[in-house]
Amino acid sequence: MNRFACLAMFFSILIVPTMASAKHDHSADGNGLADTTVMIIRHAEKPDKGSGLTPAGEARARAYVDYFEHFTVDGQPMTPNVLFAAADSKSSMRPRLTIEPLSQAMSLPIDSRFADKQTKEIADALRATAHGNRVLIAWHHGEIPRLIDDLGGDSASLIPGDKWPSEVFGWVVVLRYDHHGQLVNAQVIHEHLMPDDN
Repeated sequence: MNRFACLAMFFSILIVPTMASAKHDHSADGNGLADTTVMIIRHAEKPDKGSGLTPAGEARARAYVDYFEHFTVDGQPMTPNVLFAAADSKSSMRPRLTIEPLSQAMSLPIDSRFADKQTKEIADALRATAHGNRVLIAWHHGEIPRLIDDLGGDSASLIPGDKWPSEVFGWVVVLRYDHHGQLVNAQVIHEHLMPDDN
């Protein structure tokens, strides 16, 4: 082996580890939200009684398939690659049912480890562990302001009166994080997906 071949081999050995270390796992530093967009929706329409969805809610859940497969924010594709829903309870399975058609269409599992009151726990899990960089969360509207705050946002600046209106189902809260896992943009997008969305 000549001198140049030896040098080439030496530098290739040095370069490979450097390139590997450039792909940094931010979750190891507690920055699992780095370069991530989190989208939060309320579950779809609910009946007066029961734990499921109304026919209008089922229609919204089906419509979410096309809506989120082609979802964009400021012209950038934001198709979800991770799905979360509040855990089923005796009184409500609605968050899971709302994104179940999307889950099936995209072959993505729904992570439903966290109860609706566990907003800090889901926020901590997103910061601590590796996941996709476009996260869709279906939750109960009464807990969404606290979830936004636990994810580093200011719910009062996004939601009038800091309380998600009981009659509103057609909003998407979008939280975007930079390379260090810091929130850099927060907005509410009106879906205009169903006839009664306002």
